[in-house]
Amino acid sequence: MAMHGMRGLSVFISDVRNCQNKEQERLRVDKELGNIRTRFKNEKGLTPYEKKKYVWKMLYIYMLGYDVDFGHMEAVSLISAPKYPEKQVGYIVTSCLLNENHDFLRLAINTVRNDIIGRNETFQCLALTMVGNIGGREFAESLAPDVQKLLLSSSCRPLVRKKAALCLLRLYRKNPDVVNVDGWADRMSQLLDERDLGVLTSSMSLLVALVSNNHEAYWTCLPKCVKILERLARNQDVPQEYTYYGIPSPWLQVKTMRALQYFPTIEDPNTRRTLFEVLQRILMGTDVVKNVNKNNASHAVLFEALALVMHLDAEKEMMSQCVALLGKFIAVREPNIRYLGLENMTRMLMVTDVQDIIKRHQAQIITSLKDPDISIRRRALDLLYGMCDVTNAKDIVEELLQYLSTADFVMREELSLKAAILAEKFAPDLSWYVDVILQLIDKAGDFISDDIWFRVVQFVTNNEDLQPYAAAKVKEYLDKPAVHETMVKVSAYILGEYSHLLGRRPGCSPKEIFSSIHEKLPTVSTTTIPILLSAYAKILMHSQPPDQELQNQIWAIFNKYESCIDAEIQQRAVEYFALSQKGAALMDILAEMPKFPERQSALIKKAEDAEVDSAEQSAIKLRAQQQTSNALVVTDQLPANGAPPPVPVGPLTLVKVPSMTSDEDHRSTDQALTHENGTLSKVDPQPPSADLLGDLLGPLAIEGPPGATVQSEHNPVSGLEGGPDAVDGSAIVPIEEQTNTVQPIGNIAERFHALCLKDSGVLYEDPYIQIGIKAEWRAHHGRLVLFLGNKNTAPLGSVQALILPPAHLKMELSLVPDTIPPRAQVQCPLEVVNLRPSRDVAVLDFSYKFATNMVNVKLRLPALLNKFLQPIPVSAEEFFPQWRSLSGPPLKLQEVVRGVRPMPLPEMANLLNSFRLMICPGLDPNPNNLVASTTFYSESTRAMLCLVRIETDPADRTQLRMTLASGDPTLTFELKEFIKEQLVSIPIAPRTPTAVAPPAPPAAQPTPEIPANDPAALLAGLL
Repeated sequence: MAMHGMRGLSVFISDVRNCQNKEQERLRVDKELGNIRTRFKNEKGLTPYEKKKYVWKMLYIYMLGYDVDFGHMEAVSLISAPKYPEKQVGYIVTSCLLNENHDFLRLAINTVRNDIIGRNETFQCLALTMVGNIGGREFAESLAPDVQKLLLSSSCRPLVRKKAALCLLRLYRKNPDVVNVDGWADRMSQLLDERDLGVLTSSMSLLVALVSNNHEAYWTCLPKCVKILERLARNQDVPQEYTYYGIPSPWLQVKTMRALQYFPTIEDPNTRRTLFEVLQRILMGTDVVKNVNKNNASHAVLFEALALVMHLDAEKEMMSQCVALLGKFIAVREPNIRYLGLENMTRMLMVTDVQDIIKRHQAQIITSLKDPDISIRRRALDLLYGMCDVTNAKDIVEELLQYLSTADFVMREELSLKAAILAEKFAPDLSWYVDVILQLIDKAGDFISDDIWFRVVQFVTNNEDLQPYAAAKVKEYLDKPAVHETMVKVSAYILGEYSHLLGRRPGCSPKEIFSSIHEKLPTVSTTTIPILLSAYAKILMHSQPPDQELQNQIWAIFNKYESCIDAEIQQRAVEYFALSQKGAALMDILAEMPKFPERQSALIKKAEDAEVDSAEQSAIKLRAQQQTSNALVVTDQLPANGAPPPVPVGPLTLVKVPSMTSDEDHRSTDQALTHENGTLSKVDPQPPSADLLGDLLGPLAIEGPPGATVQSEHNPVSGLEGGPDAVDGSAIVPIEEQTNTVQPIGNIAERFHALCLKDSGVLYEDPYIQIGIKAEWRAHHGRLVLFLGNKNTAPLGSVQALILPPAHLKMELSLVPDTIPPRAQVQCPLEVVNLRPSRDVAVLDFSYKFATNMVNVKLRLPALLNKFLQPIPVSAEEFFPQWRSLSGPPLKLQEVVRGVRPMPLPEMANLLNSFRLMICPGLDPNPNNLVASTTFYSESTRAMLCLVRIETDPADRTQLRMTLASGDPTLTFELKEFIKEQLVSIPIAPRTPTAVAPPAPPAAQPTPEIPANDPAALLAGLL
């Protein structure tokens, strides 16, 4: 029935389209759903026409995105209607609204079966289409025999048999037992004799599924497949409607060659000769033309033929012809063809005796490294990596080093890793290997993993002839004004061990070596300082008898770090200072490192174990993360074997790394945190103060929401505020019912929100104790100090602190004393390492006893995603190439966010700045949009650039569109959700509420042109 024949449906669709906003649309939809529900209650008074109209309305509402949780029975009942219009509605709506596990489908099985075995072909097609869409084990068990009869029936029209073949394919995927292997081999062979290409194409899809599970049973089908290919290649008896731009049924050709790839070999010489003749015809007859559609079809057939040639291990002559053809493809201007040529040439590397032929195209492959398309550059890099051997390693590695300076940031880590592996595997001599690794570190230090410089240290240590050369080279790099921290690590280690071998060279005295290394000390992180301290001790050892001035300088450094908060640095400083006073005995104690035992390279093992995810696999992983990202986090539960959870690895990207903290801030932090772990510091006796840790407090950047006070009344000391005002909705931690009688002072949620925006303040306070936090964040490392202050004149006993970390954080808390003396304060350092991006929150489970009161609280720790961000300014020249290179999901995600608290644009910019996102003005020509950039640090991603664009509507401040891009799909999703939570759930100050003027209603807009994908347009097409 035409759409205009249902006036009620047309009026409803028109009303929905004319709604001015989402709320009006929801009201109209709710009204219609109520009307439909009322009418369905009096089903006896409904005519078939009315029931059909209301079911169409339900489908339209469902297509708009609303839940339709009733009316399913009415839709299923229409399947049994005797007339086609009602039956069509029933089948379509049932296919859309119900899944294979719905109980109502059982009621329709008999009706569907009657339609399948009936004589009405239209009803048969409707039934087969629905079964093929829904599938399900019950349908498979009940209907598979009838579907098989239809497929094999010679009296049915090809239209019905095509649908039967595809329906049986769906049932087989749901339940492979529906196809009996013993009886179906002959039937399948019979189907391949079909002359109708529509039935043949559908049957070939079924054959591909069958042979993928068990090819042994279908050997009789192999000659038939070759005959089908020969028929199509010669264009014999191919109807015009199955010829696509002059190519006979390219879909059937591709499926047939794919089915042949499941058979291990072809033993019959005649069949093999015929197949190779067909493949030769395809290889010779494919060329690049201007028509895009013809190119797509012919190349789909060609590349499937190449895959079949490789599978069959054809003669070398045909392999050479394939490589020559691919070499011609990688030189054309069309980027899609170049990409396919490079990808298939990489696959050809798996075939023996072809690598020398591929090397002839090395110059063209290197040229592809400079292609504007990043996907082509990636394939060229993979191909160069695969084709490298001893004969061409030097040329390829030098090209990669030269390309490294201009390569995209998203490729630099992969590029550096592959260059390092090639240099190790095919090095003509070890000095060349050292040169290559040092150049890598110098040009791409941010993207060099520890495994790379660990490996070069092993080589230098194990080869005495290499040690003077390596020491001289790192000294040259260390004398440069700007040196990466990884280069400082390598240089400090090698010079510490082997600088004495350079003693006679100018500028290489112990004092000059020490001066060169010590110049870099202020620029390095806490992870590098222990290596420098070891180097100082080694230099002092090699200069025996010691130079008094040099010895005093090194001792002063050891004394400085004896009180460092970092346990590793503190221990080394104390021990080295004590050892250095032993005089000549130091030579024996700090002797050269022994040779490392021979073992497999960690780099090569990493390359062998790494799995390169396709875009489809990445999308599947991201969807799985989206479905499980709201899981409650209580503890870090490792697998049973103790292995850590898998860490997603993606490409790294960075524009430039800003200084993490200024020298002044760093010095002030060191001075403030000089107490040893767990030591007590007495407080001057004075009347009890409500703010023992006042030096940590500052004005709260964001006030707590009005509902937080009510929440604290119901759960006074739980510390788990939760609710709609939580910063991280996925981090709500379930706890047991608390029986605490001690009331907290202040709002716990408000304190947590404040600490999310700053690095010091009070986390929790009650009449007996105050817990403060002072934090320092550097790259993916964090150092928090918990200040536990006893506010009373009596001791606090049974003190326990347990960290419940989420899976993405590695956290180590120092020893907490069992008792806190009166009016005393305990400092407990907490080390944090961010392993990968996540919004889950760590929890501090803290308990103590005062007199007869046992208090237990669980507090969220402010180690959130934004703490590992570092704002970074990005110019237009840096922003737009990065933005364009990250094209589409899962690396670039876009979402329309609704329910945003209305706020002026400057206020939104300040909010983003508070979460360490730097606003970049001038990049977006629209003044109502914001562009921001930041760098995220974690152990898996290292330094990763993140780009954000927010588009606002001045007429409606309650919604916006946000686009976020980064080089890691997990980071893109997690950061997008984090920012969305801040925009939707912003804490509002309860003390000074400010009235926010309601947004002006949008002006009436003219009715827009209806897009082709509008649900109503799709529905009209069905009708």
